[in-house]
Amino acid sequence: MTSNFISVRKILEKKPIEVSAPCRIDSGGTWDIKAMAIPLEHFTPVTLNIALSLRTKVILSPFKDGYVRLSSEGFQDIAEFNVKNNLPFNTPFGIFLAAVNHFAYHGLEVTIKSDSPVKSALGGSSTALVALIKALSDLREIMAGNGMSRRRILHLGYHIEDGISGGNCGIQDQAAAVYGGVNLWTWRFSDINKGFSRETLLTGKDLKEISGSIIVAFSGKSHVSAAMNRAWIGDFLSGRTRAGWINANGIVKDLAGAIKEKDWGSAAGFLRKEMKIRRMITPDALIPLTSELIHCAEKAGCGARFAGAGAGGSLWAIGEPDRIRDVKTEWEKMLRNIKGAGILRCSVEPRGVR
Repeated sequence: MTSNFISVRKILEKKPIEVSAPCRIDSGGTWDIKAMAIPLEHFTPVTLNIALSLRTKVILSPFKDGYVRLSSEGFQDIAEFNVKNNLPFNTPFGIFLAAVNHFAYHGLEVTIKSDSPVKSALGGSSTALVALIKALSDLREIMAGNGMSRRRILHLGYHIEDGISGGNCGIQDQAAAVYGGVNLWTWRFSDINKGFSRETLLTGKDLKEISGSIIVAFSGKSHVSAAMNRAWIGDFLSGRTRAGWINANGIVKDLAGAIKEKDWGSAAGFLRKEMKIRRMITPDALIPLTSELIHCAEKAGCGARFAGAGAGGSLWAIGEPDRIRDVKTEWEKMLRNIKGAGILRCSVEPRGVR
């Protein structure tokens, strides 16, 4: 099998490759999963996400020929694999090994570092995968002159994660990581040529303005999304929660419109409406602490929501700047004595993977 692999050790000895990509907060997540979006495509499924300045970095450095080595702040052990023995894709490093295997490289070490807390529901693993694919693409461009476009990086990242994880993965995490910024995504998986479209809601100085109207916090409890998504998809497929999902999808479109107009008060109201529906159709996305934090933000006239699939992890709020400052003060008090929890110091990130 190693005859099909290419050593990149000497190239990386000349200069290691470093790439980073942003994580995200979101509204309308889960609609980016094919099982939901394809049957209800006539409702125009959307997801809104906001890239954050909390970036995940991937470094490719030289290692001994015949081997691939991986280390990440999210895992205690450093993993070293001999490509002769077939790289395993059923480990915690599976999606990253699958990406390396796709490019058929050996003689490299992959180091992953993140500004965001581990398993914080901000799309960390997908963001790291996007950064890795971009780094491997940059390596291939050095070697053969044929790097990958952003759209191809997104396509490959999504399908690697969806395939290796056994399906029911969304694509919004990779999308935010690739493109950055504040975007409304429309999912059209049935379209063979264009599976999604992107509407950029804010640019330039407006990104600084929205940064003053949002706040992001980590609950201190790590989160795993796979089981949550499977349960939500099961309820959707059975029809039990479908009406709620459709209503939430319409509200996310209204939220996008308010953000585009920089109407932070209306945006807060729409996020409160989405959260009201989410409490009914995805109640397990909340733990007592995040429920209290969201209620605190709503009481202050803001809107707040769990990030990703919730069940711990992170949450975010939006509202008029003075009200957001009040929420920040209250959230800091509520999180002060919880290990690992706190306000995440970040802003909206205009740049995607680079």
